[in-house]
Amino acid sequence: MEMPDYSEYDGLGLAELVAKRAVTPSELVEAAIERIERHNPTLNAVVYKGYDDARARAKGELPDGPFKGVPFLIKDLGMPVAGWPRSHGSKFARLVDSADGGLTARYRAAGVVPVGKTNTPEYGITGTTESAALGPCRNPWNPGYITGGSSGGAAGAVAAGIVPMAHASDGLGSIRIPAACCGLVGMKVTRDRNPNMPDGFDYALGNVVDHIVSRTVRDSAAMLDATGYPEPGSPYPAPPKDRPYAEEVTKSPGKLRIAWSWETPNGRPIDPEIQAALERTAALLKGLGHEVIERGLGIDYRALYASRGPAAAANFASGMNRLIELVGREPEPDELEPLTWSILKAGRRQEGAAVMRSLQETRMLNHATLAAFEDIDVYLCPVLGTPVPEIGFIDPVNLEPKEVNRRQGRTYPYTPPFNYSGQPSLSLPLETDSNGLPIGMMFTAKYADEATLFRLAAQLEKEAPWKDRRPQVWG
Repeated sequence: MEMPDYSEYDGLGLAELVAKRAVTPSELVEAAIERIERHNPTLNAVVYKGYDDARARAKGELPDGPFKGVPFLIKDLGMPVAGWPRSHGSKFARLVDSADGGLTARYRAAGVVPVGKTNTPEYGITGTTESAALGPCRNPWNPGYITGGSSGGAAGAVAAGIVPMAHASDGLGSIRIPAACCGLVGMKVTRDRNPNMPDGFDYALGNVVDHIVSRTVRDSAAMLDATGYPEPGSPYPAPPKDRPYAEEVTKSPGKLRIAWSWETPNGRPIDPEIQAALERTAALLKGLGHEVIERGLGIDYRALYASRGPAAAANFASGMNRLIELVGREPEPDELEPLTWSILKAGRRQEGAAVMRSLQETRMLNHATLAAFEDIDVYLCPVLGTPVPEIGFIDPVNLEPKEVNRRQGRTYPYTPPFNYSGQPSLSLPLETDSNGLPIGMMFTAKYADEATLFRLAAQLEKEAPWKDRRPQVWG
């Protein structure tokens, strides 16, 4: 296999080459390593290089999974890999894990070969990957711009052709935002579809889910087939699927009822380029035979976001307290960024009654979100309200926390409600802005209905293909 060909294949395509003995897993690993070494000085997407482990694993017996021999990257946040460090994107508490986490084991069983870990903001807090500990991750389409967050390193590496897909996680948009910034497929799966198994705790109160970012819809579907089944004794398993998602992408979505809107929490219009891209996407869907109506969800975004504050802060403080117990000391003043300190201090101030009221209010407001889908199949909106920002616009290291949050609110108004409600929500790279950077469109379905999203995504991938677009930093 000629080295330049590697980046042209998706994960299933590389696995097919391995199955045909046209290439070996070791050759694929070397191709990935060569691209990391070539592109990482520009992108800063990979923050730990597990080359020795990857080479040894590629030479051994690999599970006969759908991605046998395919190089893979794991986000440096909340995902233990035996013998590898885990920094959480922070200067505080760099741990070395003694064993794989449960989802890491499922990825290995799918046949992938992890070659390293990807950049993430401190504790995954911000929608940009620019931490004091790991430095900024830069966008392959233009290195002066962000890759999004918190799975920014994963998205940057996949968009550059270093690997065909990479592990990512999403608590308030951290799969969909980087996918939108980097021109990828990013599915936030239904709550508990991929069980949260790293440490057995209810990670971020069920808001955070793990999956991948990828260049093709079929890779996303096949990986969810491989990992998305209940763990033994799961108290809250996601409803079962009707058939493998890999089959869903081969089926027509039929005529869907799709609502779309640009409505924002503060009611202010979004950037005109994003508005125009949204309108073109709605027209595309109508042209494909879907019933398309302009209508918002009618939910009180401000009340929803405010309701979550006390519980989210307390949950973060609880997680940090567990980490502090492990390390045996409190963080020093310069070991956490200003925004992280502000959330930790706020969380430690919360009282039990306020936290419970926060959870109750969010639960009741989630009813309104879910009810909005009773007469529609899919809701369409942008992922970002603005074009992809430049590096430094959302700067958690040097800006005051209130200003960071103000800029994030303007840039990312759309993604959090579906973490709260647990619904599947998908970013697709359907448009490009005047700077040549991707614009992601977000499609959200009823609870547990990834199948509809995969069918629709496959249709759009065929009708408005993105696979031949190439960033500045590529392959």
